[in-house]
Amino acid sequence: MKYVYGKLLTAILLICLIWSCKEQVDTSARYVFTSDCVMSYLEKHSAYSEYVRILKITPISIRSKSTVGELLTARGHYTVFAPTNEAIEKFLQRLCEEEPALLSEPSWDAFVSEHKRDSIYKVLVLNSIIDSGDNEEAYSINTFPQETGTEFPLSNMNDRRLSVRYKGVDSIFINNVCPINETERDILATNGVIHQVERVIAPKDVTAALYLQNILEENKEGFLVMAKAIQACGLMDTLSKIRDEVYENKYLRGEIPENMHLYIDGHFPNGDNWTPRHRLYGFTIFTETDEFWREQGLDPTAPSATLLPQLINWIVNNHQYSDDDHFVTDENYESEDNLLYQWTTYHILPFRTPADRLVFHRNEFGYDATRQTFTIPMYELYTTMGKRRLLKIFESKESNGIYLNRFPNLQRERTEVLCELSCDPDKVGCYVDRNPERAVLNDIVNCCIYPIDAPLSYNDKVRDNLAKQRLRFDGMNLFPEAMNNDIRLKMSGDEKNQDVYIPATRIYNYFENMQMNDQTLFVYLNAYGYTWCNLHSDEMKAKGRFELTFKLPPVPRRTTYEFRYDVLPNGDRGIQQFYFGSDPTKMPAAGIPVDLTRSISSMPVGWEADGNDEDYNIEVDKRLRNNGVMKGAKTVTANGTSGDIERNRSTNLRYIVIRQTLDPDKTYYMRVKSVLDSEQKEFYMDYMEYCPKEVYDNPEHPEDIW
Repeated sequence: MKYVYGKLLTAILLICLIWSCKEQVDTSARYVFTSDCVMSYLEKHSAYSEYVRILKITPISIRSKSTVGELLTARGHYTVFAPTNEAIEKFLQRLCEEEPALLSEPSWDAFVSEHKRDSIYKVLVLNSIIDSGDNEEAYSINTFPQETGTEFPLSNMNDRRLSVRYKGVDSIFINNVCPINETERDILATNGVIHQVERVIAPKDVTAALYLQNILEENKEGFLVMAKAIQACGLMDTLSKIRDEVYENKYLRGEIPENMHLYIDGHFPNGDNWTPRHRLYGFTIFTETDEFWREQGLDPTAPSATLLPQLINWIVNNHQYSDDDHFVTDENYESEDNLLYQWTTYHILPFRTPADRLVFHRNEFGYDATRQTFTIPMYELYTTMGKRRLLKIFESKESNGIYLNRFPNLQRERTEVLCELSCDPDKVGCYVDRNPERAVLNDIVNCCIYPIDAPLSYNDKVRDNLAKQRLRFDGMNLFPEAMNNDIRLKMSGDEKNQDVYIPATRIYNYFENMQMNDQTLFVYLNAYGYTWCNLHSDEMKAKGRFELTFKLPPVPRRTTYEFRYDVLPNGDRGIQQFYFGSDPTKMPAAGIPVDLTRSISSMPVGWEADGNDEDYNIEVDKRLRNNGVMKGAKTVTANGTSGDIERNRSTNLRYIVIRQTLDPDKTYYMRVKSVLDSEQKEFYMDYMEYCPKEVYDNPEHPEDIW
């Protein structure tokens, strides 16, 4: 009864909240309270009789004999978008009318095989339920995503992220087309929340390739130029990929372990680390609109044989390339040396990025997660498809939106708060339009498409500006699979989402940009709800006689860089040797082994906390650099508003791994190897930095402390 009363109290408090960020929705007499569990409530209402029948015969997964109906009788936190009998009848009718038609008549008996019918059962059931696990509440209306077109933080049981859209007062749709009944919603059961939907939630597996192919066949303007460029460059096969079927089959056969017990002796987390169930592919496309191309004198509807040479001429005439680039302008568009191929692939990231995850905000300096108020500028650095090049995705309080390759003038003084002061017209970058009326956010299973308001290219100005700033990237930025499989920064405290085990390379190379030996146990710690003083609060760890090799992002220009690695020494860590080079088979050691078992205060590096004398603080920074380390970044805090800043912690340092000339046309790797004969010591991974000499050794404008 304590659990039921807690749910009732939560509901009553929710009624009192003002839903300020959405359209004003009438919340009077909204909540329905019941002492039933989800399943018993549905069974008592004849409007759901067909849904109930299907719930009772649909298994939870291939590896489980239990049904979803049985699951909904158990303790938990389930959000159920329950379709009525009428909604299911209309669903069957749509299956009859589609091309090719799955049914000859709107009846379950009309399926040609039980296997096909059962697969449709799963589509209907698994897409209708979000399981929030043991630690997160189910979603009532007031805890839905606040911004229209945004996805729910957690996937449904079919591993799809549903979106919510608001269309006028009290009109709420799931995935844009499935309306929630205006009265039969927010039904609070003992183990979840029920919302009646008037249309079955059944998102189609429309790939980016199929979506673009439909644009081409209909000659539909919007992204027609980009669609023709992608097709000409031979990228359609790549953009048609949804999942790694080899991994899928190995997981289902049990050849990949479902979990691994990584931590013992009561260390956090005290439990199993769960392996990803899938290895999905994804993409993000940023594109100029056809309206832009018409303004440039190009006709998007012109045949490709006419349009594409004109597009290449435009790229050349407007210098949308770097003078250091090697390229050709012939009609062999599928060649990586072709200018059109290089220009097109720079618009594509090898992972799917929802609108609310283009730039992460979690625990940066001054950030209030409860109000989602932006403070200091934040950015992500990713490697694009095709030739490896950097793309910067930027957002600040002053920018009023997200931009690609924006390079503003920042307030960097040591005693001031980092902010955007101004932005020169030639450094504004490309505004990313996230409005669901224009961006394609939820219609494609493996891709999001975002319109941009200016041409995007890796030209000399972009490369020069990148080469004049410190380039910080989270360790998870290296792994597209982390985004595609909803692993990174998942807003869930459930054990399966908090602690994700990545199999050793011999079992399966899950993260393509990482190789590890058989003795390595590698886990991603989501840290949702924890106040860890890491960039975005999350971290990665390895345990055992670890040896890991990472493929690093490219540098923008040939110059001298420092490569830095954020370390957090404590008694759980090990002693590790860094290696750095462009040949992963024979990398030279970078310095001597780094002992992370000792606290920083016991290291002879000269660390002292900042005081009131800034001149002396600067001297301490110089002393640390002379010993090959730096204080942590002021950007990173334990929980944003507490003032618990990484720079002020004696437990955090940035270790300078190498200082050498790096080439943008080379791929660099870092290897980390344990030098201890121990199964229990850890490797820790958070963020890394490239810092050009122009920044770290600038006498007029010293490197900032952020």
